[in-house]
Amino acid sequence: MSWTRAAIVGASGGIGQALVAALRETGCDVLPFSRSGPASHFMDIEDEASIAQAAQQCAERGALDLVIVASGALHGEGFGPERSWRELTADGLARAYAINAIGPALVAKHFLPLLPREGSAALAAISARVGSISDNRLGGWYGYRASKAALNMLVKSLAIELARSRPEALCVALHPGTVATPLSQPFVGTIPEHKLFTPDTAARHLLSVLGGLQSKDSGGCFAWDGTRIAS
Repeated sequence: MSWTRAAIVGASGGIGQALVAALRETGCDVLPFSRSGPASHFMDIEDEASIAQAAQQCAERGALDLVIVASGALHGEGFGPERSWRELTADGLARAYAINAIGPALVAKHFLPLLPREGSAALAAISARVGSISDNRLGGWYGYRASKAALNMLVKSLAIELARSRPEALCVALHPGTVATPLSQPFVGTIPEHKLFTPDTAARHLLSVLGGLQSKDSGGCFAWDGTRIAS
């Protein structure tokens, strides 16, 4: 599947930058949004007003057939992956939900109406395998796991509503695998080299998976190799 006009949210991150480059190589018109981008392409995923303004900028250029939310956080100032329930804090959990679940949901609120009512289109959000409840065998990482599980549920509900007005469009969650970015850098020491992807490789994987999905797949969470991840 080829994409005509795309919006990438979190375009300053490793995967986001690689997605912008990969799409532009195909001739796609890409609008990159991030907190650190130029004022004309600014978006703070924790600020709904900036999300709405970015959506308006896109609307002025015509319909989008692809939106990818490539933002996300595993650790940051004042929070990180908890190894035990003793490390849980209200602020840490709220921060994880704000970035990994609430932000993408608000992007969907403002950007799904920009998808065409007919023809192929997609909104995808970067999720993680650790957001699978049935696949959780190690525990820990409470905030990250729970916020990604919440994201997957939001995607499922968004897909159901989207199908009523845009039956050919997709709303999916994507797991890129372990990618060599600042998000994963502190935790990649034990990852085999063949399972640690560069951002460019991850971007190609994700676009290939998206290109192979059909409307019946909407609402699902899919890994970098195209396999469906159980909820």
